[in-house]
Amino acid sequence: MNVIRISLLHLALAPGLLNMNFAALERGISIAAEQGADLVVTPELCISGYQFTDRIGTDWIEPHPDRWTVSVCNLARRHRLLIIMGHVERNAGRLYNSSFLIDPDGSIIGRHRKINAPAERWASVGEHAVPALWDGIRIGMLICSDAYPKRIAEELRAAGAQLLISPCAWGPGLHGPEGEWESRSAENCLPLIVCNRTGRETTLSFTKAESLVIKNGKRLLAHSSEQSAVLMFDWDMVNMLPRSKQFETAYLE
Repeated sequence: MNVIRISLLHLALAPGLLNMNFAALERGISIAAEQGADLVVTPELCISGYQFTDRIGTDWIEPHPDRWTVSVCNLARRHRLLIIMGHVERNAGRLYNSSFLIDPDGSIIGRHRKINAPAERWASVGEHAVPALWDGIRIGMLICSDAYPKRIAEELRAAGAQLLISPCAWGPGLHGPEGEWESRSAENCLPLIVCNRTGRETTLSFTKAESLVIKNGKRLLAHSSEQSAVLMFDWDMVNMLPRSKQFETAYLE
């Protein structure tokens, strides 16, 4: 495909309210499908919220794939979508902050475990960053502050990544982003798509967090809002550029 339609789910998530977060995710996916999306990206930890351990701990996390991941795989198959899902993962007795690439058949064809995870005391650290292959394009996944050090994006580029996509829960303020996304894009000559979120959690506010499309270190599209939104844009796969100068935005009620 020379052009694909991408949707970023810029959602207000609540820590530990799994059913409520899944309902928002399901609604966002449905809207994206209705608007012709080919690829849908969720924020980081889209089912649990970020500070979920304060409310529900970690005992609820099931071996991979858990029922939430299976449900999103079913949504991918029902709507014929490629989905990047940010979620928790239990594997071999360890917990990870992960992202999964799910193809339109509902199969998981790629995984990334967050490597730069010092803030998540519950999570084990991922070891390697490897791009996932879909329809001839190699997609590198960075989870939130994986964009902070240079080496993770460099590892993905060296392994052949053509596009970087980042599920995030990273808002401004103390330890907030300070040009890391732009720097990683410029250094590696790769476009970087950031799916961030909104909402407030126990001690964090994401209401000014930005979802972004960046190329050669320059912001081409940007969005922040206090209300959940489904962001849409067409992506030129030949030139690796968005075909518009702003997101198409549908707000969730």
